[in-house]
Amino acid sequence: MSEAPTAFHAPVPAAPLRLSAAVIPTRQTASGREVFWVERGPRLAFFAGFRAFPGGSVNAEDRAEALPGFEGEDAALRACAIRELFEETGVWLGSDPRSSVEERRAWREKLIEGQATLGQARRGMGGELQAHRLIPAGRWVTPPSMARRFDTQFYWVELSADVTAEVWPGELASGAWIRPVDALAQWAAGQALLHPPALHALRALAAELPEPALAHALSHPAQSPDGVPARIELQQGIRMCPLRTPTLPPATHTHCYLLGNGELLVVDPGSPDPDEQARLLAQLQQLTAEGCRPVAIFLTHHHRDHVGGAEALRAALGLPIWAHPETAARFGAVDRALRGGERIELAGAPPMAFEVIHTPGHAPGHLCLWHRASQALVCGDMLANGSTIIIDPPDGNMGQYLEALGRLRDLPTGALYPAHGAPLAHGTPKLDAYIAHRLARIEALAAALGPHPRTLAELVAQTYRDVPEALWPLAERSALASLEYLASRGRAARQGDAFARQTET
Repeated sequence: MSEAPTAFHAPVPAAPLRLSAAVIPTRQTASGREVFWVERGPRLAFFAGFRAFPGGSVNAEDRAEALPGFEGEDAALRACAIRELFEETGVWLGSDPRSSVEERRAWREKLIEGQATLGQARRGMGGELQAHRLIPAGRWVTPPSMARRFDTQFYWVELSADVTAEVWPGELASGAWIRPVDALAQWAAGQALLHPPALHALRALAAELPEPALAHALSHPAQSPDGVPARIELQQGIRMCPLRTPTLPPATHTHCYLLGNGELLVVDPGSPDPDEQARLLAQLQQLTAEGCRPVAIFLTHHHRDHVGGAEALRAALGLPIWAHPETAARFGAVDRALRGGERIELAGAPPMAFEVIHTPGHAPGHLCLWHRASQALVCGDMLANGSTIIIDPPDGNMGQYLEALGRLRDLPTGALYPAHGAPLAHGTPKLDAYIAHRLARIEALAAALGPHPRTLAELVAQTYRDVPEALWPLAERSALASLEYLASRGRAARQGDAFARQTET
């Protein structure tokens, strides 16, 4: 059942934007133009594991660096781009350096460690910064649904054929020169995830345009006037459309996924807000104009932030709704009851097939979709990036949830596409960490139990000290599920609304 528009919560302010710059380095070789891309390290908070280009945030020293011919924000962005390119790849955009390779490596290390400024490195290595070589290649703004947001100016720089680039382990996991067509082939196979700026740049580079036309193509991406990507396709056939929903903090949006390369499956159109529904409908209409065809609405489960726009979309496009029978019992009539083990095949170029996995625990009818070919997992509320999923009895069951997480962990999983937070490139380590976190929290609650009953509020105050106190009422729900799990295993005894250590009889 849809939420009425009057029940839609007040807007939550989006995360503040951080000014940043990124560089698209290319070179001409015997095999054609190559681009240097990097893989973001697994511990980064923003799109860890994704392929991208060297870049980062503008700092105070960048703003203070004098670049002849440039001023203000333009100068700061170019200084940032030169510094980040040097820190992350060792490529120095300076004229006639007097320093040796060893000295340049030493200055690079000082910059990375924050022991030197760009200006000090320039003076130490000799020559002048060649900021004029940076060709503007589009300005992109992170969507408001993300917890971290950047206003990023991209630059393109053509390097000589013999230039070398080297990634040092740290923020980045790896880097390599690659032909754009080969990079796009990896993206199409689900072997490399790209966010919209990188995908746009690789497509422009793969077109093999002459330099003036390439510069124009790079700097004119198909996006909204405010710089926010109009379409987010992180791997071929998996598009993410964040919708503002009445969800639980810290989330503000629920991701609706549009799956397929011809026939489209619309997963979790969760917003009850008419403006958000219109935005989703507009994106579907654009995809239809490009030759795609929505065929069904798929609900991962019945919670309001996942189903709030399902009826409106069914009415607008005449689409059937598919869901698990347990979801149907709580949502209302569905057109196709799905159970674990079924297969959904979507025609297209190329076609896509998803296996339905029943994963109760967060909700009795919770379903995930696994794309065997790329090992991508559309996982709904089985986990979130940046927060913990609430298990809320009686619908929530911690034992079932842990068992379902274990089954997902035992799959060969590539990218994880959750309903909240940015997608994750490496699924298995994240699932391992999620299970370990849950088990650690359960053991902490078990250790907090004593011979005398303690209330949920008392137990949460002791064991959830790492969680903001404002969220403790929500934490109590998951704590209750964990204590019920302990009770089912003879490790806790319930007395009314309180729990104590189970004593042996």
